[in-house]
Amino acid sequence: MTYTVGHYLGERLAQIGLKDHFAVAGDYNLVLLDQLLEIDGLRQVYCCNELNCGFSAEGYARANGAGAAVVTFSVGALSALNAIGGAYAENLPVILISGAPNSNDHGSGHILHHTIGTPDYGYQLEIAKRLTCAAVSITSAGDAPVLIDHAIRTALREKKPAYIEIACNVSSQPCPRPGPAGAILADAPSDPDTLKLAIDELADFIAARRKPIMLVGSRLRAAGCEDAAIRLADTLGCVVTTMAAAKSFFPEDHPAYAGTYWGDVSSPGAQQIFDWADGVLCLTPVFNDYSTVGWTAWPRGDNVALMDTRHIAAGGKAFDGVHLRDVIEGLIARLKGQPKKDATLVEYRRIKPPEAPVAVADPSAPLVRAEMARQIQGLLTSDTSVIAETGDSWFNAMQMKLPRGARVELEMQWGHIGWSVPATFGYAVAAPERRIIAMIGDGSFQLTAQEVAQMVRLKLPVIIFLVNNRGYTIEVQIHDGPYNNIKNWDYAGLMNVFNAEDGHGKGFRATTGAEMEKAIAAAVANKEGPTLIECVIDRDDCTSDLISWGRRVATANARPPAVR
Repeated sequence: MTYTVGHYLGERLAQIGLKDHFAVAGDYNLVLLDQLLEIDGLRQVYCCNELNCGFSAEGYARANGAGAAVVTFSVGALSALNAIGGAYAENLPVILISGAPNSNDHGSGHILHHTIGTPDYGYQLEIAKRLTCAAVSITSAGDAPVLIDHAIRTALREKKPAYIEIACNVSSQPCPRPGPAGAILADAPSDPDTLKLAIDELADFIAARRKPIMLVGSRLRAAGCEDAAIRLADTLGCVVTTMAAAKSFFPEDHPAYAGTYWGDVSSPGAQQIFDWADGVLCLTPVFNDYSTVGWTAWPRGDNVALMDTRHIAAGGKAFDGVHLRDVIEGLIARLKGQPKKDATLVEYRRIKPPEAPVAVADPSAPLVRAEMARQIQGLLTSDTSVIAETGDSWFNAMQMKLPRGARVELEMQWGHIGWSVPATFGYAVAAPERRIIAMIGDGSFQLTAQEVAQMVRLKLPVIIFLVNNRGYTIEVQIHDGPYNNIKNWDYAGLMNVFNAEDGHGKGFRATTGAEMEKAIAAAVANKEGPTLIECVIDRDDCTSDLISWGRRVATANARPPAVR
């Protein structure tokens, strides 16, 4: 067959480890989709709409390291770019590929369908440039290899999304075959002189402190340093806490782990030991209004050393052009054989409160949040991934005890409600060997519910716990009003709609602990499709942490304008 631009793109996607790409068809991308279908080992997975397509690719990237979504021009891509903004915020290399108008129409003065009604079609590329680390437009087959390689290489290096736009009449044009994957996988090494100085400064920072502590942030996975962080903790011997968005990025069974540091809503004992420490090694943190609880828990000052993906700051000095992995490895080597800095660990073991046993609710009593969380906890294994939607699901996830290997996925920077439904779909496509559990509020579910149909289509045994409390609970706790009320749905009954004539999804409605236990047993046994368990609880039944956090965020939002 004639090797084409579409083939080149598809082969590059396969070379970086993609076995699937997500797509919504439109007339500007149909020929490109044909080309991608011809790539061995690269499956085309369809979504209900372009927003969901983008979030599905984002969820896939969380499990696989990278993802790709293919949409049509303007009416499709502008919707998908919402999800691409999320991928940028969450440090995930998602390749958004858009079909585009015929190359002959560019500069012709023609007004085309699926545009905003002007002869200038460049607006989509300009928008994409603001939401990606690389954005290219391909109107010539001769330019395709270098532009495709640039976009993919940059996305992988920066751990950010990229955008590739291909004119609809170019995707089937002849094109050379790509070379080895090393051309797009290779990365620039750390500058050796800067690396040495950064390690020296961090070693001095640690030596000058008697009771340091480690704080693990959400970019640790993007930096590829999860294992390195464990070895650094072993070398130091100090307490390790994680930021909320980094839950599961450090093993919770590690002897130095003290839970989540999140200001007033930290794990029991975590805030006390954090405040007692005299130095903080911050690994890849993201300090925003949510993670700092309305700017009330923001580690700053001379006693904080920042160790980011490619940037180190300590002792009033800053170092760029180094990889965090190289810095950690060098620091471990420098500290090897030195006395442990274990004062925080010794003190934490003194103050750590005993774990209170979780009482089992009366099976016939109305279902409450605590009983729902207790039963979900019982499902967690080393091969479980929990996708927790924006809202009280965040705080339920924070309270879970994770066995080593279990993962929690959150979207705390972008915070798009509804993200979790398509992200769960994409994650399950990428990791069929794992038990996928999603915790979703009813308001969030209504935004993106359609993608459950694709879980049915691919027979993905996802377990969805849908909390039906008839509203946007997280918004209620920040600022309540009639706009937080939603129309109730028969959520469990929706599975019959999604199944139609050939699906095997199951839907259950749990109003008591006994009903939930029975539904979970059926969900675990169902290997032929998703199971949705509608958990009916009271509107005001939420974690106390959400209430405290919501009050702090509301206070930050309500600050009056500064006097200039």
